[in-house]
Amino acid sequence: MNTIARGLLPSIKYVRELGLAALLFLTACQPRSSSFTLIDGDQTQRIEFNSGALSSLLAQAGVTLGDYDRVLVNGSPVPLDLDSLLNSSVIQIRRALSVTLITPQSEQVVQTSALTVGQALHEMGLLFAPGDLLDPPAETALRPRLTITIRPARDLTVLIGDTEINIRSAAPTVAAVLAEARIPLVGLDSSLPPASEAPPPDGQIRVTRIFETVQTTLEPIPFTEQVIYSPDLPLGQNETLQSGVEGIAMLRLRIRYENGSEVSRETESKTVLREPQTHIVQSGEKIVLAPIGGNIPYEYWYATQMFASVYSPCASGTDSCSYGTASGARAGQGIVAVDYSIYSDLAGMKVYIPGYGLATIGDTGGGPIIETAFGVPRTQWIDLGFNDGEMIDMTGWVTVYFLAPAPAAIPYFLK
Repeated sequence: MNTIARGLLPSIKYVRELGLAALLFLTACQPRSSSFTLIDGDQTQRIEFNSGALSSLLAQAGVTLGDYDRVLVNGSPVPLDLDSLLNSSVIQIRRALSVTLITPQSEQVVQTSALTVGQALHEMGLLFAPGDLLDPPAETALRPRLTITIRPARDLTVLIGDTEINIRSAAPTVAAVLAEARIPLVGLDSSLPPASEAPPPDGQIRVTRIFETVQTTLEPIPFTEQVIYSPDLPLGQNETLQSGVEGIAMLRLRIRYENGSEVSRETESKTVLREPQTHIVQSGEKIVLAPIGGNIPYEYWYATQMFASVYSPCASGTDSCSYGTASGARAGQGIVAVDYSIYSDLAGMKVYIPGYGLATIGDTGGGPIIETAFGVPRTQWIDLGFNDGEMIDMTGWVTVYFLAPAPAAIPYFLK
């Protein structure tokens, strides 16, 4: 090889290297295409895209977005002007859904492409606090025709006896409020308003804790008394033919308590363990005259204790003097009164009262007043008459002798 040829060889090699470099430069400057997966509803396609904003890629793919649609890249929301997409990214079109939103103020259908209930409410500017009712929960994924209910919590007061518990709740019923507050109704417990109703406007719920116990106890059964009248036994004399014996019964009681206090007890059953035995008395009807005794020249057929009060014509409990009597005799010493209910049986009878003397039953008086004031049966009361200015206070128990002759029929209340 000649000298000139040898001198040209390095120059040719340089030119070749320069050309290769230029080719590599031109190749590098050519736009590169990337591959993406585009999901729009149930449609999936592969997109080859050189470069540019996300909106350009969607336009190339023929995707039109609605006002409430959004785009997710690899599961995360991104803006449409995003201009840096990683090769092989998954692009998903999230189309808006119609959901029903119910609040205490309104019910409306809204469009949203949010992923969850909580995200949708946040984007609408609706905030909820602990205790508020959100149905379904915030983490629930949105689906078509979903109904979302929001009810803010209220300040409520639960009263249990003397205990007051303040809570906040948005539960729709009293039962749900109590369960949420861990104050559930158990067994026979009741509430006002009833558990199935909504919490009241005044926010007060009354709970009554109710429980019942069953108790058995023994109870005496009183015996009855039977009187047999005997013509052979003197009047006023009694003989016991059979002593009375109380029976015994076993009671089953149901006792009801409300907030710790007994409010009722009911006898559920009664079992007689021993029947009572009747007390039988023989009472005399035979009239036997007897002297009063001492220097009292009278015989009596019956004597008894009676509660005495005293009066005179001008001191008989009225505003004026009264001398008239039921028998027509003049009121005063020797005329005594009995209750009107037994006067017809005793009218005209002679009696002797120690300390007072001989008297005739000839007037009626206010036995019910004595019965009420002193607790004395009206059939055991007698009112002693005195002349004006001569009255002696003999109030109290006295012995009354009923003098001969005896009546043909003995009054029932003397037997």
